[in-house]
Amino acid sequence: MTQASQQEAGQKSSLYMRPTPKAVLWFAWSIPVALILVIGWRDIWYFSLYWPAACLALILADMGMALPGRTLEAALKAPQRLYVGQAGTVELALAAPGHSREVPVQALLEYGGGNELTGLPEAWADTLEDPEPAVGLLRGGELGLELPLRPRRRGRAALKALWLRWRGPLRLIEFRRRDGLHLQVDVMPDVRGIHETALRFFARDAVYGLKTQRMRGEGTEFDTLCEYLPGMDQRFIDWKRSARHRKLLCKEFKQERNHQIVLGLDTGHLMLEPLEGLPKLDHAIKAGLLLGWVSLYSGDLVGGCGFDLRFRSFLKPGRGMPYFKQFQRFTSGLDYHAEETNFTLGLAELNARLQRRALIVLFTEFVDSISAELLLESLQIMTRRHVVVFVTMRDPMLPGLREARPGDFPRLAEAVLADDFLRERSVVLERVARLGVHCIDAPVRAVSGELLNRYLMIKQRGLL
Repeated sequence: MTQASQQEAGQKSSLYMRPTPKAVLWFAWSIPVALILVIGWRDIWYFSLYWPAACLALILADMGMALPGRTLEAALKAPQRLYVGQAGTVELALAAPGHSREVPVQALLEYGGGNELTGLPEAWADTLEDPEPAVGLLRGGELGLELPLRPRRRGRAALKALWLRWRGPLRLIEFRRRDGLHLQVDVMPDVRGIHETALRFFARDAVYGLKTQRMRGEGTEFDTLCEYLPGMDQRFIDWKRSARHRKLLCKEFKQERNHQIVLGLDTGHLMLEPLEGLPKLDHAIKAGLLLGWVSLYSGDLVGGCGFDLRFRSFLKPGRGMPYFKQFQRFTSGLDYHAEETNFTLGLAELNARLQRRALIVLFTEFVDSISAELLLESLQIMTRRHVVVFVTMRDPMLPGLREARPGDFPRLAEAVLADDFLRERSVVLERVARLGVHCIDAPVRAVSGELLNRYLMIKQRGLL
């Protein structure tokens, strides 16, 4: 059954009518007219009743000529899924059989459930004059509209009701109809640009044809012999083969595969801070999906976990490109939590579940050096067995507040507080780096590239 047929089968319509401000104003004028007639011409006071009677007659006539609300047919076609931060549309088709007059119609969706959608309020009755509703002209008894959707959170968004509004030809009576809906839209992490970015990375020479790319590095898997050149590491000189060929030959090694890449995603309240319209957690998921795609394509194993006050979920590392769908479903299921993150519990549980050395990419956030003490202790324990990459996202607002010219005392106070936050942040990042952890602190637009470059550097140097 399609979503449009579900809407037609499960909807429950309610029709409301009310006079417009124009009708109320006309009717209100009858009061001063009646007072003037009563005071000035008492003999013809009964003429004061004609004005409100005429207003009521016009309202009833406008009601009779208006578009019948019960005969208006509405069909919706909603997308099955949306990507967080990306706009979508719901197609609305209206039909009024037997009505040929042109009627302006406004349409708006009402949302329910646990997902927030931008631009539209929860209830439409309180924002009647809001310019967001889609407006169209019903001509020949038919009208097609596109209602915008722009999700800001992952999860499942429920389309609760469809509101329609129109007026009579005299603009004296207004109709509102509410159709109950039973539609849900799954909001997924945005992966549409990941495949293109990763394929461009692996096929930089595709314009010249297919080319095998050998990922050379300081690993232990032998690849080939090449003639020694100044600057090469003398430890890799093969003296036996050099004596046989009477020239210096140097060994080259390939990067090893089958490494474990595990993403640790902090789902606590600090990761709910919005940057560029999306929470930090969603930016972290997008960067992690890109790294996961590249790692699976390179032959590594990819897994993940989510934690805040409790250890929420764990995905065992797996290999192969088909495993990316399971990895994507795992990231889609990470919910938002307003609780403080327990790094000791989360990282200890992750460390216990990993049986071999792995590259752990930790997406998290901290406020100051005091709250980061437990984080530093847990990272020190993790670095004994694993290679850890510590990823945070830089807020562009703080440097702007610090560098702004303090014209008054509030701006001066903001600059001092921003400078304190940035100084403590740099202290914590420096202490993390001294533990042997790879630190990435970059704007949201640069996190994916920085993380991918750091992953390739770790692979090339054979740190795993």
